[in-house]
Amino acid sequence: MRILHTSDWHLGRSFHRVGMLEHQVRFVDHLVEAVRSEGIDVVVLAGDVYDRALPSVDTVAVLDDALSRLLDAGAQVLLTSGNHDSAGRLGFASRVLEHGGVHLRTRVSDLSRPVLLGDEHGPVALYGLPYLEPAMCAEQLGADRNHQGVLSAAMARVRADLATRSATSSSPTRSVVAAHAFVLGGQSSDSERDISVGGVGAVPQSVFDGVDYVALGHLHGRQRLAETVRYSGSPLAYSFSEAAHVKGSWVVDLGPSGVSAVTSLPAPVPRALALLRGHLDDLLADSVHLSAEQAWCQVVLTDAVRPRAAMARLQQRFPHTLSLGFEPDGAAERTDGYASRVRGRSEIDVCCGFLEHVRGTGADESERALLERALEQSRLAAVDQGDAA
Repeated sequence: MRILHTSDWHLGRSFHRVGMLEHQVRFVDHLVEAVRSEGIDVVVLAGDVYDRALPSVDTVAVLDDALSRLLDAGAQVLLTSGNHDSAGRLGFASRVLEHGGVHLRTRVSDLSRPVLLGDEHGPVALYGLPYLEPAMCAEQLGADRNHQGVLSAAMARVRADLATRSATSSSPTRSVVAAHAFVLGGQSSDSERDISVGGVGAVPQSVFDGVDYVALGHLHGRQRLAETVRYSGSPLAYSFSEAAHVKGSWVVDLGPSGVSAVTSLPAPVPRALALLRGHLDDLLADSVHLSAEQAWCQVVLTDAVRPRAAMARLQQRFPHTLSLGFEPDGAAERTDGYASRVRGRSEIDVCCGFLEHVRGTGADESERALLERALEQSRLAAVDQGDAA
């Protein structure tokens, strides 16, 4: 049996205000083709299908089309809810969809209800563990109110069901668990939502002992925690911290006694990411940055004084610059708070100080005069509003 492990599609998400839906559709195209060309039997999608609990109509249509095409390509689908999804909405009509080969697992009551399949080597049980918010489900599971507690209780149910099936089957039941969680040893990135409770959000790998393969979702970097415990990562980059990631999925082959092979399936890259740092003039002239000209760029300028029209100048060479920061070389890091820096200063001095902070140079005479006029107009407007009230 061949299983394709994917997760964290985050349908509807933007990347620095760039809509990603068209690129997510292209990933679905790639996935459908992979199901056909690789002979995939089951696609396992381990949570964060949508980017928000109330997805847009266009986003829902992408998932509807994806599920239909994956089924047409010959695969069944196991899909769980993640911390970005609304479990109730995503799980709507799950019993009906199951008859067509789409298996939604979004409820605690379904933790020990596997998708039962088989091949020439015998039965395979696929369990879907949705994101389990401790505050919401610890009591129902009879577990401690933390991530390790609820996942341990969920896996106890899985192991109990698996033991029953293996005891009544003439051949061992191989098992796959899809879970949405932060497992110790995983490397995080800036684009994941924190799921910690009381400062603790990670669980040990040992929670998942006793199954043949663990298909994890939540962390956006594709990574191997153990040979049979892996994150597929998100199919697209959703932060510049993912610039070094190789996006894709895992293809898992189950043999007669468990996992026989796990191979990488790279995803299409809509546009590379580039992290640039230096003086503006150097960045614009240096041929070493040639490859960044077609990339989405995050730029940090280190000029002593913030260059004027920096973004416009950068975009002449790097038209897809999405993020611009300013960290002057040799600038001392301030440790005093905002309140102490503005205490006793006039409004105009605060405004000019802010200009110096963001630009590196203070206001000249004409700029100071402009700020004084703006402050005066603001005061007059406040008086008018008070009289009107």
